[in-house]
Amino acid sequence: MAIEQGPMADIRDMYMAHILMRREFGLAAGVVRAVDGGDVSRAELVADHIALIAGVLHGHHAAEDALLWPKLLDRGSDEVATVVHLMEGHHETIDAAYQEIRKELGPWRADADVAHRDALADALERLNSVLVEHTALEERHILPLAEKYITAAEWQELGTQAMNDVPKKKLPLAFGMAMYEGDPEVIKEVLRFAPFMARLTMPFVGPRVYASYAKRLYGTATPPRSAA
Repeated sequence: MAIEQGPMADIRDMYMAHILMRREFGLAAGVVRAVDGGDVSRAELVADHIALIAGVLHGHHAAEDALLWPKLLDRGSDEVATVVHLMEGHHETIDAAYQEIRKELGPWRADADVAHRDALADALERLNSVLVEHTALEERHILPLAEKYITAAEWQELGTQAMNDVPKKKLPLAFGMAMYEGDPEVIKEVLRFAPFMARLTMPFVGPRVYASYAKRLYGTATPPRSAA
């Protein structure tokens, strides 16, 4: 299939998204396990966080499934197909853990029971193990292919769809999460497509919102950075 003429994908924002997810999921199981049995107030706070980052991840992968893999399979070689199918398999494994997380999240939020807590933490650890491997391989093999086969307009559509399921009131927090370890030049480029007021305010609002949120969640406004 011929690719329309024009600029190709600037894939740097994907690194920023991956760092966000590796950091937050890398910390998630420990934060869950630290909640005392019966502490419903704390469980609600942490459960809301898990629901948010799980939603970000699910939307990110759903957008890739719908908009990235089919284009790469259509435009690339047999070698591309091998890599894409590996990525699809990772998505299936991650989705299975995601479904386990959803299953445990509601009951744990309601009663802060230790059994639900530990089952949730176990599922988060399984998801994170695959996620770390998946994002590393995607950065090594898929992103160079996206620069070759995916246009800038198509990449922008992918990013927009990935964030569709994030509640609008949570967007400053989600962007602040990304900005915490984000490259300032990449952040500036991502904001270029945002509405004027978001471009104007988000560089200041996002970090403040995340710092306040992290203080409540992690006990510090500067949680450990991504290790992967």
